[in-house]
Amino acid sequence: MDFSKLAQNLKDNGFAVSCYATAAEASDYLNSQIDGETVGIGGSMTVEEMGLYDTLKTHNEVYWHWHPEGRPAEEVRALGSRTDVFLTSVNGIAETGEIINIDGSGNRVAGMLYGHKKVYLIAGENKVAPDYDQALWRARNIAAPLNAKRLNCKTPCAVNGDRCYDCKVPGRICRGVALLWKAPTSMQFEVVLVGEKLGY
Repeated sequence: MDFSKLAQNLKDNGFAVSCYATAAEASDYLNSQIDGETVGIGGSMTVEEMGLYDTLKTHNEVYWHWHPEGRPAEEVRALGSRTDVFLTSVNGIAETGEIINIDGSGNRVAGMLYGHKKVYLIAGENKVAPDYDQALWRARNIAAPLNAKRLNCKTPCAVNGDRCYDCKVPGRICRGVALLWKAPTSMQFEVVLVGEKLGY
């Protein structure tokens, strides 16, 4: 996939950008950049598929509630919110430069907005949409139903597997949305674009 338009718009919006043809190359890059740090990870199938937890924990102090290592998940979420580095993927990214994430507990969207020295946002080519409206549509109607199904939620989107119903059920996982128009001034941001399909 040609990331040139997206990369330029992200740079114009204040983000550092790196592009890789494969997840393995992106993983090697991130492993070389993050060393001797405390690292928090937000829920991310992309990060899981890339094997970054196992790679990074060999030379960093990594906190991820998907791999709590015997601790309560909420404790690990809290520890991950105070790390030097935060890693997560995105639910939708527009070629016009906007980045969208939807969250249930809030730790993932909070982590990409404040509290760290540097945030890495990873996006496989399947997350890219032509503009903001289509990126938001993707986040709500593709990423969210797939995540709800993965979590065995009893939401209409998970049961039917087709789209967002803007449901009112207790198990709804779409509870907060973070939209980045520009890179916030409080932290360093780098978007890592990968020319493979990753995550939802």
